[in-house]
Amino acid sequence: MSAGKSSAAIRYTAMRLAIFVGCFVVVAALVQVGALPKGLGDANFAWVVLLALVLSAPLSFVLLRKQRDAMSEQIVTKVDKAKARLEANRSQEDGVTQ
Repeated sequence: MSAGKSSAAIRYTAMRLAIFVGCFVVVAALVQVGALPKGLGDANFAWVVLLALVLSAPLSFVLLRKQRDAMSEQIVTKVDKAKARLEANRSQEDGVTQ
């Protein structure tokens, strides 16, 4: 496995996490300022996490399209190579038994 193959997945995951953290910070600040409701009782942290998840999902979908496409291309290439190896191993086994 080369560094290029894993870097697209790592880069996508890191960028997705960064978008979530950014949304979390913004939502937490808006809750503290009073621009957003604080939730019910002790549910403030869960409320902020939920709002950050709801905001970060569509942002990630739109903003990380290029990285997601690069990652999927690398996954498809890896799967195709694994299928080719499996088929080569099957043909070798068939040649030995016949």
